[in-house]
Amino acid sequence: MRTKQKVALFGSLRTLVVSAIFVALSIILGKYLAIPGGNVLRFSFENLPVLLSGIAFGPFVGMAVGIVADLLGSLLRGYDINLILTLGAAVIGLVGGILFRLSRSLAELPRVILTVAVAHLLGSVVIKTLGLALFYDMPLYELMLWRLLNYIIVGALEIVIIYSLMRNKTLRTYLSIH
Repeated sequence: MRTKQKVALFGSLRTLVVSAIFVALSIILGKYLAIPGGNVLRFSFENLPVLLSGIAFGPFVGMAVGIVADLLGSLLRGYDINLILTLGAAVIGLVGGILFRLSRSLAELPRVILTVAVAHLLGSVVIKTLGLALFYDMPLYELMLWRLLNYIIVGALEIVIIYSLMRNKTLRTYLSIH
């Protein structure tokens, strides 16, 4: 007889394990495989696993993955903890999960575009930019324009990747994406 294990926020051991894998992927993609563009700009796909966790498992799991990935990744790389950046990572997972669920009436590609665009606009461009501007004492609007350009490029690539991954029926079934 099989028993289903419950793990608080994550609901199941499978969701917890996949979320941990998403945290690890976010750290690797964001802290080790990123392409630096000066002190505050980085081209990376660190938010891709955060978005996927929100899409697959809901906004609170997405938020948890964003928080843990940001804090643990910063500690592993020796970066100072900036709680505004952590809030931005949390918002990406939270908003990604909420929007994906609220936009069920849309076709799949517009649904992914809306989810990625709004999550990055709020989490990456607004909140994280504010955190970086305050931390590095940089002009907010100039930094925001550069980061907006950065996330137009990164976001467009993430849309293609997420949409392509969602076309895989096996992965979609495993992650329970509806």
